[in-house]
Amino acid sequence: MSLYAIHYTYDERADERAALRPEHLAHFRALADAGKVPAIGRYGDDLHPGALIIVDVDSLDEATAIVTEDPYVRAGLVPEHGIREWPAFGAWPGRDFPA
Repeated sequence: MSLYAIHYTYDERADERAALRPEHLAHFRALADAGKVPAIGRYGDDLHPGALIIVDVDSLDEATAIVTEDPYVRAGLVPEHGIREWPAFGAWPGRDFPA
């Protein structure tokens, strides 16, 4: 398994994202429950809206599939994203998945 960092850039369509947020979170909650998403969260500032998603998967293809299956991406609400292998190490602090 390898870690990949996925960066999302959002645009001004916050209301449309809010409408799909339950589906978006359900997608990532299922992946987190399967051990494939150890960390996810939106950036804390509004200057450059977006999110960082860390996935623990077998391949870049699997990381790409996670992105393409995201309801936000399917709806065209993520105009830019990037996926990079992230060979990090260390323990993840215990955190609950966002509600």
